[in-house]
Order: sequence, then structure tokens, then C-alpha cells
Amino acid sequence: MPPRELKVKDLVVKYDSKKFKFKTTAEVAPLEGMIGQTRAERATDFGLRIKRPGYNIFMTGLTGTGKSSYAQSIIDKISAEEPVPDDWCYVYNFDSPGEPIALDIPAGKGYDFCRDIEELLEDLKQSIPKAFEGEDYERQKSAYVKKYQEARSAILEELNKAAGEEGFALRRTSSGFVTVPLRDGEQIDEEEYAKLEQTEKDELEKRSSSVQLKIMEFMSRVQKAEKDLKEELNNLEQRIGLASIGHLFEDLIAEYKEYPKIKKYLEDYKKDVLSNLSDFREEEEDQQAPLMWLRRQGGDQAGMRYKVNLLVDNRDTKGAPVVYETNPSYYNLLGRVEYENRMGTVVTDFTMIKPGAFHHANGGYLILQARDILTGMQSWEVLKRVLRTREIRIENIGEHFGLIAMSTLRPQSIPLNIKVVIIGNPFLYHLLYHYDEDFRKLFKIKADFDVEMSRNQDHITKMAGFIAYHCNKQGLRHFDGEAVARIVEHSTRLTENRAKLSTRFNEIVDLLFEADTWAGLDGLEIVEAAHVEKALEEMVYRSGKYEQKLQEAIKDEQILIDLKGEKIGQVNALSVIDQGDYRFGRPSRITASTYLGRRGIINIERESELSGKLHNKGVLILSGYLGQRYGTLVPLNLTASICFEQSYGGVDGDSASAAELFCLLSSLAEIPVRQDLAITGSVNQRGEIQPIGAVNSKIEGFFMVCKKVGLTGDQGVIIPDKNKRSLMLKKEVVEAVERGEFHIYCIKTVDEGMELLTGLKAGRLRQDKTFTRTSYDQKVLEKLKEYNEAAEKSNKRSNNNKK
Repeated sequence: MPPRELKVKDLVVKYDSKKFKFKTTAEVAPLEGMIGQTRAERATDFGLRIKRPGYNIFMTGLTGTGKSSYAQSIIDKISAEEPVPDDWCYVYNFDSPGEPIALDIPAGKGYDFCRDIEELLEDLKQSIPKAFEGEDYERQKSAYVKKYQEARSAILEELNKAAGEEGFALRRTSSGFVTVPLRDGEQIDEEEYAKLEQTEKDELEKRSSSVQLKIMEFMSRVQKAEKDLKEELNNLEQRIGLASIGHLFEDLIAEYKEYPKIKKYLEDYKKDVLSNLSDFREEEEDQQAPLMWLRRQGGDQAGMRYKVNLLVDNRDTKGAPVVYETNPSYYNLLGRVEYENRMGTVVTDFTMIKPGAFHHANGGYLILQARDILTGMQSWEVLKRVLRTREIRIENIGEHFGLIAMSTLRPQSIPLNIKVVIIGNPFLYHLLYHYDEDFRKLFKIKADFDVEMSRNQDHITKMAGFIAYHCNKQGLRHFDGEAVARIVEHSTRLTENRAKLSTRFNEIVDLLFEADTWAGLDGLEIVEAAHVEKALEEMVYRSGKYEQKLQEAIKDEQILIDLKGEKIGQVNALSVIDQGDYRFGRPSRITASTYLGRRGIINIERESELSGKLHNKGVLILSGYLGQRYGTLVPLNLTASICFEQSYGGVDGDSASAAELFCLLSSLAEIPVRQDLAITGSVNQRGEIQPIGAVNSKIEGFFMVCKKVGLTGDQGVIIPDKNKRSLMLKKEVVEAVERGEFHIYCIKTVDEGMELLTGLKAGRLRQDKTFTRTSYDQKVLEKLKEYNEAAEKSNKRSNNNKK
């Protein structure tokens, strides 16, 4: 089948704006939701509905396909139908102060509970001092003290009497009682005592020891009386305190009777208050006393234990919470225990426990970016841990590495009920799936976002709704039908498939912004097709410096490219340069040299380590083609070198393998090939031309070079027949083709390409194992036979010399 030149209708698929039922997008209902992502939508909806452990979601797809915006919109919609989770707070643990207690309470009641506890503390500060200022307390206290004093006086009087009977008087000193001997009712001083006979002294010592024993006995009775007094006073304070605060606690306990953990906390609270009534009693203190400020600070810290740390407050939450954590560090996820410096010492308490994203999202949804969670120190590990254990346990990250050795709080863990949605690209998904054994257990739902969708009327109508939505949301000017049609065509161009539309909506939104700006600069209130065209042209111009420099270098013959005439063993191949934000096509000269030898095809790029794996594969396929086409007819005693001339940055991909084969066949057959045509396409071992990528950029790149140097009317491009469906060429190229200044041909086989380049058709293999005489195949075969005969003669001479 001869090669076919493409017509204008084959080069671009226009959309007729008359099919729209609106004049501008102001008349279009804004689109809510996604377009063309049925697979991802169904997976996401199922993943959000199933409430089982491990069914978290990983949204995967290329950047710009709308994963993040869709995740937020669908989760907001579903979460609004779900119940609001409980509030969570931490309170003081009176039994184990280092382990604060976590309390849960229905949404909104956590704030009320905090207010109730604050009011309770204020009531205690007022009620307790008043109770101990009353006459009843002072009267009862005085009675107990008086009773003690009387008992003590009686004991001491009895002790003095017993000592007198033994002939001693008692003298009180700082260390206790001292016995003083008596004579005739008078105390003996030290001089008189020294004059006594030794026997008399011994007698006094003996009786003194007996008195000392009685002193110890009587003092024990005094200490017991003191102990009884303390107990009676303590019981009195307990009765007075309970009478003054009992009703306060009973009211709260009755209010929160449905919550056993809160009820127990209030009972423990009451016991602690009764045990520490002195903390609430107002006593006159010397304001100038040393360290008074330190004592007051200590009292304030003691009062901290009666506060409530409301960790999660859901009183204003509607439905289940949705948290999008943009900085998922270890502490931002898990929460932390903060510290402060007091007198050079780092201290903390349960009121310094701060929540993390897990706490805020508990009972709802947490959205994370894969790259963020994987690059945060220990973030990925803590995420897996809480999903495995289904509880939030706040810990210091330094303890995991042994960096910090100091006492700290151990807050009780909080049960976790959460759905995690991670957004990432396919590379990260497969990396985690294959190398992290926990990943497939914890993220069982994969929502795979496509980069394209079918180009049908339904999707085109929704595209108009998408544009209307962003015009309303972003305050953009509305687009008329022609402008929307131009955006639809650009969307198709992005996919390189005339039957598809792009779902990389970020690029579409960028185009909307820029077209709106150009309309504003023109002073118009409606965006027209010309503004969309202008925006696209300016996008290219901003990034097209290198492309322009390259074209100028070709025009100035600094880069050698022939655009007319014919040459043997030389063709123009088309490659693409991708700068990230912009890619463009460029022609490259390929040359081939063939001669007698046994080394086969030498890839100069490979030998110089400038060739990628795919390019190496493409060159190796050439050997397979030559072998199956000619190797059965004649031995291949051939050496051929193929080179990308003036290529300094490396070559990869197999899209130039067809051009390399044409160049090789031209050199072998010594047939000149047209230099006004450039070729792109890969080839297989059977000589079939296979489709390649970036065909529009390659065609446009060669056209721009020809235009820069000068169009002759014969120049054009040869592309694979399978790439016809990819053509969405720029207006300038289409118009040049329409005027006959540029040509685009499609081929299915090597034979068609050689016919177009050389004017010679493929040969038909005859019974004598030769091809049609005028074919290029016969010329190749004759050259190979010539090489073979030369090789045989060389071998014979070599053998004769050996003999």
C-alpha cells in the first residue's frame, strides 16, 4: 500500500460551538464533583462507606488530576451525614499523678464540663474559707483545744506530784524535763549536791531514774492526747468541709451520672479537696516573709490539678470532622506534652498536653499528602502504629532514640476511630506496596485517577460546567461558546488522543486564569477564543527561549540540518526535548556508514555512553530486521555505524529507530534519500512502523525550523499511521498544509517509508531468491552479496597464507 498524505481534516479535530446551548458559561450550571473518573469515584465512595479496620484509602494518579480537591469535596459531603464524635479531655489522676486520665463526653458537653469544673473550683475557694470563719467551727475547735489543755495540765500536775513524792522537782528545758533533788522542800544546787556522800548520791540517782521512767510514761500520755486532738480537729475540719462542699459535688455527680468515668473523677476530686482543705483556707500571712512568692507559686501549681484540659472540642463541628494536615510532622500528628522553665527546671503538667491531627480527626477523616508524610521524621511510622493499635498514645519522639532521659507524663491512650486518605503518585504507591509490608494491610482501597476521559458530548458539557464553577468560585470573567470550544480542543491535545479529553484539570485552570487576564487587558467582560489562543501562545513564548535558540542555530548552520535535496546514508529524525514545563520537537541528523566486516551495527551513542536503554533496544531491533529480511538469502558480513550527529546530551527512546533503519538501508543500497522530509516512529523486527509519543510537538518543531530557514513547498514529516489519532496540530501548521507549503505523510511499514524517501518500491522476492530488479531491496541484497564475496575471497587468501 503506498504512503498516504494526510488532509487538513486529519490534522485536527475541531469542536463546533454551535452544539452548546449557551452563549456564555454564565448560563451554565456550575459542575459539582468530578468528570471522567468513574473508577476512582467508585473506589473512593466504597472506601469511605466501609467502616472496617484497614480500609483506608490511597488516592493515586498524576499531578493535576484533581485528587486533592475531589477528596475534600466528597469527604465533606459524606461526613456531613455522619454523627459528631465525642469531646475528649485530660484530667488529673489523683491516684497516679504521672498518668493523666482521658475522659470522653458527648460533643459540646466537654466545654460545659470545663465550665462546671471552673465554677466548682471558684465555689470551693469561697465556700471553704467561709465555713472555717464561722463561730460554730471556732467554738468546737476551742472546746477540743481546751479539753486537750486540761488533760495535759492534769497529766503534768500528776507528774509533778509523783516526782515530789520521790523527792524531786521538775524543770522544763528545750530538750524535755530535768529532775532536781529536794531537801526539806528546797531544791539542792550543784554545790550542795557535790558535798553529799556517795551513798546518798547513789540513792538520788536511783530515784531519779525511777522519776525519768514516770516522765516518759506521762509524756506518752501527753503525746496521745495531742494525737487525739489532731484527729478530732481533722474530723472536725472534714465535717465542716463536707458540710460546705458536699452539695456542690452531689449536684455535679447527679448531672454527670450517665458517665461513670466522670462520676469517679468527681468523687476522687472531692476526696482530694477534703484531704487538702488547707490549700483553700485563707490565713493571714506576712507578705514580706522570705520566699512568700515561691510559696504562693507552689499553691498555684497545686491548684492546677483541679482544672480540666479540653483536648478536643467538637461543639461547633457539623457531622464527622475532616482534617487536611498540610504539615504531618510527628508532633502535629500525635500531639505533644509541652514543657516550661521554672526556676531553671523544666516542668510540665497535664494542662500542657496538646492535641494532634489524630485527635482532631478522631471519629472522622484525615487527609494527608504521601510525600509529606513520608519525608517527615517518624511520621510514617507513627501513622502506621496508630492505625495498627487503633489508639492515640502521646510520646516524646526523643524517647524512641534514647536522646532524652527525664521524667514526663504518660497520658492515658485515647481510642482511635479514623479513616485516613493519602494522596500521592503511582510511583510512591507501588514503592510502598512492594516494600512496606504494613501498607497493603492498612490501605486496602486504591483510588486510581486517570489522566484522560472519553471525548463525548456529556463530558464536554461537564467541562463547560467545570469552567462555569471556577468562574464563579475564582471571580473570573465568563467564557463564550467559542472560547469553551477552544479549551475543549486544547484538552484533547494534552491527551494526544483525538477521542479523549484531559483530566489534568490544574492545567485547564491555569489556562482559565491567563485567558481571563488577557480578556481584562482588552477591556472585555467576556473571555473569547482569541484570549484563549493568546494565553496558549504566551505560555509557549515564556518557556520557548531554548527552542528559539535551537532554530536560530540551525538557520545559521551551527547545527547542520539539510532541508532540501537528497543524500545517501543521511536522514532527518525527529526527537523531543522536555524541559518539564514545556516540551518541543527538533530535527536531528542521523548518518550511517556501512562497510565489510563482522561487527554488525555499531551504535556510536552507546559506545560513547550517550545512549539510553530504550535507544539501545531500538538499534538492536535493526539487526533483527536485517536478519529476517536479508539474512536468509545471504550471510551478513556487515559492519555499520549509526550516529546522531551533533548530539552532546544523550539520546533515549526508540522513536528514531525507523529513521535509523532508513538511513542504514540508504547507505547499504547507495540510494539517496530526501532531506526535505523528517521521520519519526519506531520499528519492529518485522518492519512494521509503531506509534510514538509527542507527535504533535515533533511535527510542529520541524515545521518551525523549515519556516525559520524558508518553506519550499516540498518539506514535510513522515509519521506512523497509528499516530493519526494523536494529531491535534496548531492552527499555523494546519494552514500551511492547506496552502500546500507543508506535508504530513503516514506509513505503516518500512517499505512505504522507503518508497516515500527514495521513490523506489519494495521488491517482491522471486524464486531465484532475488528481489524485483528496480526495488531498493534488490540493491541492498546486491551490496550484501558483494560484501559476502569479498569476505570469502579474504578468507581464502588468509587460508592460503597459513598453508
